[in-house]
Amino acid sequence: MEEFPRIKRLPPYVLAVVTDLKAKMRKDGEDIIDLGMGNPDLPTPKHIVDKLIEASRNPRNHRYSASRGIPKLRLAICNYYKRKFNVELDPDTEAIATIGAKEGLSHLVLAVMGPGDIALVPNPTYPIHSYSVVIANADVRSISLTSGEGDFLDRTRRAMKTIWPKPKVLILSFPHNPTTEVVDLEFFRRIVEFAKENELLVIHDLAYADLVFDGYKAPSILQVPGAKDVAVELYSMSKGYSMPGWRVGFVVGNKRMVGALGRIKSYLDYGMFQAIQVAATVALNGPYRVVEEAVDIYRRRRDCLVDGFSRIGWKFPKPQGTMFVWAPLPEPFRAMGSIEFSKMLLTRGKVAVSPGVGFGEHGEGFVRFALVENEHRIRQAIRGAKTILQAPVKVKAK
Repeated sequence: MEEFPRIKRLPPYVLAVVTDLKAKMRKDGEDIIDLGMGNPDLPTPKHIVDKLIEASRNPRNHRYSASRGIPKLRLAICNYYKRKFNVELDPDTEAIATIGAKEGLSHLVLAVMGPGDIALVPNPTYPIHSYSVVIANADVRSISLTSGEGDFLDRTRRAMKTIWPKPKVLILSFPHNPTTEVVDLEFFRRIVEFAKENELLVIHDLAYADLVFDGYKAPSILQVPGAKDVAVELYSMSKGYSMPGWRVGFVVGNKRMVGALGRIKSYLDYGMFQAIQVAATVALNGPYRVVEEAVDIYRRRRDCLVDGFSRIGWKFPKPQGTMFVWAPLPEPFRAMGSIEFSKMLLTRGKVAVSPGVGFGEHGEGFVRFALVENEHRIRQAIRGAKTILQAPVKVKAK
């Protein structure tokens, strides 16, 4: 049978081990509390849904749209960046709408990379950050985000001295999925300086720009003077605006990269359904309190989960950003590894989490909780886990 070389480079999805087991248990009638997949559960605010319904009834919105996004939507994201970050953007050359941030990243990497090119990517990381590079027939060099001397940029500097040919792209995402690590603006100043020194392009996925807690504010890399010379940033409406299924994202920043994405998208798609673009414009131009209300719900869920597990002896820090909690395996179970522990938590505690190794080898020893169940269900998950954590157990090494 004929091989499909591009597909052959994509390994089996590690997270599918737990996902398949969860599906089987649900089919058998088990009540599973799903804290695995980061699928936001909050309803989209009413005024956004109302605008979608209204726009859907307009026949003009039933035609093909523009793959770059309608002008008013691109202007709305530029105005959002001005309000939130005091960053000036040209809606015609420095902003493009995408069918979600994941599609935007994938097609952007396809546009700017090819065989022989190398991207530097943190490990662990959200899988598409690595596999978009693989799909583009380019190569990934992983930099540990969780271990090694110095901080991530120090480790990246050392890696640059040993990699040939010279890497072309650096892919980042802070607040970070899955580790929830956050950075300050000084970090991005150092990244921009490093990128210019090494002629690197920077792609920063700011998917969790809005989901921040305890006074922390996530910076944009574009706040750094001169960042647009080397960097673009992705933004998603899935999280803060509770619009995951709508698939609305943006890429903003460097004109050459935005232009390259626009060029490749012009061959690949006609953009989002125009009524969705109209509704997204209303969302971005509308009251920010709807985002703040969502953030407050996620904060309460975070506190419920972290405080609840702490009371039964499993302690880990409260994240300052994202909709996740990144937790080291409890001491008695660390020899199991994250996949076997996740399977045990699912089969015995009826709680689904994501094994850390599914995000890269440097994620081993951790699991990721997604804050996508209400507080009642989170407390139920803690009770389910308690039966495992507080029972005598003999753990075999993985």
